[in-house]
Amino acid sequence: MQTLHAASPDDWRAAIAAHPRLLVDYYKDDCPACRMLDLSLQRFAGAPAAAGLVVLKARLETLGEDFFRGLGLRQTPTLSLVGDGVERCRLPGFQPPARIAAAVLRWLPPGPASVVRGTGTGRPQG
Repeated sequence: MQTLHAASPDDWRAAIAAHPRLLVDYYKDDCPACRMLDLSLQRFAGAPAAAGLVVLKARLETLGEDFFRGLGLRQTPTLSLVGDGVERCRLPGFQPPARIAAAVLRWLPPGPASVVRGTGTGRPQG
């Protein structure tokens, strides 16, 4: 599992465009649940579901509150599962590794994008 960090909204857009299986971790610095989720993601990294997945860390203090609001984010942490540039699922709040793995397998299965079921939230990306 590769981890990237968005230093700007342009970095965020580029990562979404470049990676067909992307897990975006929206977080902020002074957030106990965000730190717990980070530990959960570290444990998830060893799971088979994490193979080939890219994680994009999107920090509120870097990207800005207006950017987060523009995406309709209501809390941190929030995980967003993005397949082929389209948000498939959002997981707000702390998530244990098993729940992250189950969501990734459902919404971002390995293999052709055509096997992804549903369209998630339908929110446009970018």
